[in-house]
Amino acid sequence: MTRPTIQTVAVVGTGVIGRSWIRVFARAGCETRAYDPDPAQLEFALAWARESAEEDEALGFIDAGTAVREAGAVHRCGTVGDALAGAGWVQESGPEALDIKKGIYADLDAAADAGTILASSTSAQDMTRIAEGLAGARRCIVAHPVNPPHVVPVVEVLPGGETDAEVVALTLAFMKSVGQSPVEMNHYLPGFLLNRLQAALIREAIFLYETGAASADAIDTVVREGLGLRWALLGPFGSGHTNADGGVGDYYRRYNDAYRELWADLEADPEFSDRVINGIRDETEAMYGADATAALCAWRDRMVRRIRALKDKDAPPGG
Repeated sequence: MTRPTIQTVAVVGTGVIGRSWIRVFARAGCETRAYDPDPAQLEFALAWARESAEEDEALGFIDAGTAVREAGAVHRCGTVGDALAGAGWVQESGPEALDIKKGIYADLDAAADAGTILASSTSAQDMTRIAEGLAGARRCIVAHPVNPPHVVPVVEVLPGGETDAEVVALTLAFMKSVGQSPVEMNHYLPGFLLNRLQAALIREAIFLYETGAASADAIDTVVREGLGLRWALLGPFGSGHTNADGGVGDYYRRYNDAYRELWADLEADPEFSDRVINGIRDETEAMYGADATAALCAWRDRMVRRIRALKDKDAPPGG
């Protein structure tokens, strides 16, 4: 990992996403200030970050001594002003509601140094609307991670209407320097990239289940043991590139009519009622256990790290 291009950061909001960001920045060597308006939430997040780093070290995912260094890089702050003083980057991870975001950003813009970048973890809001009317709108940007960002590296970077081009470039460089994989969006769409792709698959999964085409187990298995294995290595276009000897152009031309016919059948608006949700819940709990969510998340995180390590050792051609 390269040296962080910004040395001092503030994490504002320390829920599930914010606490994971603490690890991203501290692991990279940034001085990491953490603030949450709820002291109990902040205390829990800091304890979680310490324990998470210690577990990663025990499992060999980080070098010996890294957990202690991470802990030393993290500082509890009692006020937002203390967290922002001298910080070059702010990662806001507050509630996902536009009015709340606007209020938080008004406070951040008033408290932060003039050159500080104000980044939001929002998964749905348009920075143009969040930063509307702010004197510092030019330094506001979306840096939306995938949960949990200390394990999954993709960050969707999306400027607002008044964001400076230099801020976009600095954001991309900073995210790379702390070990993330930033992707730049050209303009706002609800759900950005990842959640739109995810929502499309989930809609079809709900439709297949709701119409009785297959069980929850069958649908999960098709993704887990089929599509997911390819998609862990290649995206939809990369996968298409491997589906015909002539590459993705040959593949799409060959199956153009077949895809159009299938797309015409994908206009369903599935029932998403309590009946359907309860059925999916019951069948999913039968697969993984009713009280296994925490253990399943821990297993997921371990396996993602191992897959990433294998990919780092054996990079694809051209990549």
